[in-house]
Amino acid sequence: MLNDARPIDLPAPEALARELSARLDGFQDIAWLAETGSTNADLLARARYCTGPWLLGTHQQAAGRGRAGRPWKNRIGATLMFSCAFPVQLPPVQLPTLSPLAGLVAGEALRRLADNAEALRVKWPNDLQWRDAKLAGILVESTRNLAAPDTYTVIIGMGLNLTDAAQLSQTLGRSVADWTTIMQEAGSAAVSVTDILCACVHGWREAIHELQHHGFGAFRERYRAMDALAGREVNVIDQGTILFSGTACGLDEHGRLMVETAKGPVPVSVGEISIRSRTAEPTP
Repeated sequence: MLNDARPIDLPAPEALARELSARLDGFQDIAWLAETGSTNADLLARARYCTGPWLLGTHQQAAGRGRAGRPWKNRIGATLMFSCAFPVQLPPVQLPTLSPLAGLVAGEALRRLADNAEALRVKWPNDLQWRDAKLAGILVESTRNLAAPDTYTVIIGMGLNLTDAAQLSQTLGRSVADWTTIMQEAGSAAVSVTDILCACVHGWREAIHELQHHGFGAFRERYRAMDALAGREVNVIDQGTILFSGTACGLDEHGRLMVETAKGPVPVSVGEISIRSRTAEPTP
């Protein structure tokens, strides 16, 4: 059962930025704000000239965005929100693999912090779930880097529910999970928000380096261990319309979800298409 708890007492923005700066080497800029519109939008505004990793977080977002530009808001201490900008050298055809990669790596990091709780999985392309309830959303965006030839700047933004699962579940009409409840159910020792941030950020940075050298194929087995859809009947939905149905059967080397249909396997690309369990109500 999902029970709401009081918001987490986050460190002051300046203190949190100092803690992260002491633990994250090689970042050109690490900042944490009391409030902003969107950390992804803030980093994108200067991403064309990014020459090194940046991290920007906030206690509150006034114009947060999910996939397909869907808006969402939060109260302070109920959601952990941050974005990272990484310069990457990848051909354009490989950029979509960063979306499932970001979800995989964040899911692995959180699972380790929760004592390897296997109920924490990734729903393609990158939603983090706890027993089919959404725990976190990730938004990946990219732009050409004008400061370095053949380089893109990739922004990975994440919003992790710390509390308020029951309230969000009722408001949104779908199951939502939060980190406080997961840690209680797993019987895990408490971890700080700095631990969560560093685990995700270190993981993303290492994974991007490996992706550039070995491609997404190097991550397919890891994704299989975290895949919330593998072997399940799904509908592929676009703008409220079911395009086709089938059985989810993992990802290909391009990070696309493979769906086995009556006519054979069909790849689903990262984008506006949503994947829903046939037993679940399609939700945005």
